[in-house]
Amino acid sequence: MNKKINLLILIFFISHTVFSQSKEEPITLTTKTGDIQGSLYIADSTQVTPVVLIIAGSGPTDRNGNNPMMVNNSLKLLAEGLSKKGIASIRFDKRGIAESKNAVVKEADLRFENYINDVKEWCNFIKKDSRFSNLIIVGHSEGSLIGMIASQDEKVNKFISLAGAGFPAGEILKQQLEEQPPLVLEMSLPIIEKLEKGEIVNNPPQMLSALFRPSVQPYLISWFKYNPQLEISKLNIPILIIQGTTDIQVSIQDAEMLSESSKNAKKVIIKNMNHVLKEADVDRTKNIQTYSNPKLPLIEGLITSIVKFINQD
Repeated sequence: MNKKINLLILIFFISHTVFSQSKEEPITLTTKTGDIQGSLYIADSTQVTPVVLIIAGSGPTDRNGNNPMMVNNSLKLLAEGLSKKGIASIRFDKRGIAESKNAVVKEADLRFENYINDVKEWCNFIKKDSRFSNLIIVGHSEGSLIGMIASQDEKVNKFISLAGAGFPAGEILKQQLEEQPPLVLEMSLPIIEKLEKGEIVNNPPQMLSALFRPSVQPYLISWFKYNPQLEISKLNIPILIIQGTTDIQVSIQDAEMLSESSKNAKKVIIKNMNHVLKEADVDRTKNIQTYSNPKLPLIEGLITSIVKFINQD
């Protein structure tokens, strides 16, 4: 009996020792247009480990997956979950957001390529750090497109698309506008079509100024020109595409389009996972409630799927 008790104590001690080596610390990427702030999770300071660069989604989303209107901590929970499995991670506030607010670019000068180049600079920064072995990019939502383009650089070993769109942003915007009054869609379609051709639209209708104001149009043009299906086909590295069945922002069809576009892609569909990586009902109201629940854990199976892919040869 005493031997069994001693063995349990030893197992607990070993496990506690490994986990206690995990630590989170601030990290800064210095760029010509300001510092980008992030968090580095060291999984095990005694070992050289894989490292995951986590890219947040669209809008004012910070390194933790939160924005001023909702806190769910999805990306923070992702980093913590990976750390417990011996995988380091870096996540960061996009330029102009949260602690990276001083690395702002004037709206009229902002381009989608700014975000891509920031990720490439993070990759250069990470590859110089001897504490890490393989570099894996995980792009969530809009971060998926940013990540798959940045992953075309030879410094990246694997890429994971997490709830990433499978269609160009212009097409997605058209679909979203179909839910608006017919007049809004009718007025918007000609503008979107011009932007898709790289043309600036002067004097957009006042009621559409929030969406198509002149200062944001150059960014939209730079974003609309990328097709995720084409970009993912350019990758010559292992790819994992993860999608949830109760995601009300990105569909299983998106995941299928990405998967079919690359011979290197593996697709994982997680039942009842929504856009913020939590277990959620298909009912829209109940689903959205999870967007503001930081105490709700990530859905079971997500970390396991990611870790399995990272550790595969």
